[in-house]
Amino acid sequence: MPLDGAELAKSLGLDAPLKIHQELCRREVAAFEAALGAAAQNVETLTVACTQEAPLFSELADRSAQQGVPLRFVNIRETAGWSSQAPAAMPKIAALLAMAQMPESDATPGVSYRSGGTTLIVGDGPAALAWAERLADRLDVCVLMTGDATRAVLPSERRFPIVTGQIKSLKGWLGRFEAQWVASNPIDLDACTRCNACVDACPEGAINFSYQIDLAKCTGHRDCIKACGDVRAINFDRAPEVRKEMFDLVLDLSREPLIKLHQPPQGYMSPGADPFEQALAVAELAGMVGEFEKPKFFRYDAKICAHSRSEKTGCNQCIDICSTQAIVADGNHVKVEPHLCMGCGACATVCPTGAMGYAHPSVTDTGARVKTLLKTYQASGGRDACLLLHDVAGRKLIEQAGREGRVVGAGRKNHGAGLPARVIPLELHHVASTGLDLLLSMLAFGASQVVVLLTGEEAPEYAQAISRQMGFGQAIVRGLGYAGAHLQTLSASDPAELGAAAWAWASATTVKQAATFNVAAEKRTTLEFAIEHLARQAPVPSLLIPLPKGAPFGALQINKDACTLCLSCVGACPASALADNPETPQLRFIERNCVQCGLCVETCPEHAITLVPQLLLGEAAKKHVVLNEAQPFHCVRCGKAFGTKQMVDTMTTRLTSHSMFSGGVALRRLQMCADCRVVDMMDNKNEVSILGSRDTPS
Repeated sequence: MPLDGAELAKSLGLDAPLKIHQELCRREVAAFEAALGAAAQNVETLTVACTQEAPLFSELADRSAQQGVPLRFVNIRETAGWSSQAPAAMPKIAALLAMAQMPESDATPGVSYRSGGTTLIVGDGPAALAWAERLADRLDVCVLMTGDATRAVLPSERRFPIVTGQIKSLKGWLGRFEAQWVASNPIDLDACTRCNACVDACPEGAINFSYQIDLAKCTGHRDCIKACGDVRAINFDRAPEVRKEMFDLVLDLSREPLIKLHQPPQGYMSPGADPFEQALAVAELAGMVGEFEKPKFFRYDAKICAHSRSEKTGCNQCIDICSTQAIVADGNHVKVEPHLCMGCGACATVCPTGAMGYAHPSVTDTGARVKTLLKTYQASGGRDACLLLHDVAGRKLIEQAGREGRVVGAGRKNHGAGLPARVIPLELHHVASTGLDLLLSMLAFGASQVVVLLTGEEAPEYAQAISRQMGFGQAIVRGLGYAGAHLQTLSASDPAELGAAAWAWASATTVKQAATFNVAAEKRTTLEFAIEHLARQAPVPSLLIPLPKGAPFGALQINKDACTLCLSCVGACPASALADNPETPQLRFIERNCVQCGLCVETCPEHAITLVPQLLLGEAAKKHVVLNEAQPFHCVRCGKAFGTKQMVDTMTTRLTSHSMFSGGVALRRLQMCADCRVVDMMDNKNEVSILGSRDTPS
């Protein structure tokens, strides 16, 4: 792997050339210990460009006198140096090193779990009892035998509760699972003393050492009830009973998982019928006792949420995309259960307003990493950078592809594998967190392409969401005249497939000058910065770009013949895109603010509004435009302007045939302002009220 210490030092802004080590973890280990001392003296983090020996370096750091020095590890071997283009990979290596040296993101609030080890084991009797016996010494277990419980043989010692029934519901998370089941067998195992009197007394042999009655064999002699005597554990007349209990952990041995989610909650294991998978699940559950904490991955701003207004639903995207069902509707807003959230970030990706944001790692932190990465790459002479976004599963594929790029056979170079010098891997906590704001910012910072690596381990809806976001972004850059495929996904399950695709990617048109803005926590602000920078350097300047349906930018089309200017849409708009005019009946619109949530469409009683997905650039997008206006209607009694003529005419026309408005007085009152209606009612001596007619003697 060719490395130039002087060139790397220059790219990283260091005064002295870097010394390249060949055996830092063995013969040259003293150099690592000296670097530890220097880092401790300068209160710095020590970055080591080797992930293979990370455990050894960590152990050496713990044993040294300079304990407490933060270590970071970065892989420049499989990701850059092991490739047929290794001599040209110096800019990529410098970029990876620069990004690795960046400080950690700010601390985020945590979500706590507490598990005492109470464990529900649910499933077929023999398997459930066998695992309960093994876990009883470490966990407080309870067995719920489902299906045909008569096949089980209860243990000779009553070490843990055993119940039978059919599961009704199971929900919750680590430390707080709620299970409901229906107990319907005549024998109550909690009351049963296992004296075997019923087994001996049953003439049909319907009772065995499961102490459950095989109702298919039972013919109703009821000798078992007499044998049970005062214990009264057997009752054929007992109605099916719904029981509910709380558990910390759940081992689900059912053939079909009781919680059918792509990402089930922590503390729930559903290994299926495979004994090896069951053993792995049991081993993991045994370690889930105590107090645990994870980051609170999201932030939510209810003020700009476009979910609902006045019981009219507009945007459900975060609810629909969540693979853990952590997000549910909560009136006009949504509610997120942080214990169920697994940190995929897909909700923030699809949210059009930015009400749902990704807090850990924050979008600002990811943006800063990308900016540093691309700035260093470009300063080192790199061109046409292709960012390969991946998660932990994708990292394994990339490392394998890099190894294949090293050597094939006995010293024979493989010149078609590994990663090209311009393809820079960037690991994310989850690839689903890549929204339009980050994608366009990456292009504005100088990336030629952004590719998201999908390994198949992510939920199917995540792949669809990423592709949609990329479709919006690609439409924008194409509309600005940038040639080529800038945003795409790659589905790969083996390193050869990844390597072949990486070498086939053709570079796309990039900006001439990289943007300098910082990615903001507010999604719409970042989008505005990125789009403005791309538009300023656009090969083909444009002021209006059509976008696919569902894009978070657009205009509204008003059917003026149907619109009565009731302005209910103004009150429903969560983004202040719609506004009235206090001086005259007008419906005004600021296109820059519109997120195309559809609340105005759902709220409009006349069905007069249609969404038009598009991107309007320039000052015109920031100014009020009049979508509809009307002649004001004047009160027929006092002459004061109120409402619009079209609205009043529509109202009187529709109510003319109504029984309550059959008289001319009531219909004329609709043409009065609010004050005059009250006065008119008081002046009318024959007005009917709850006290009767005004001329009725008291």
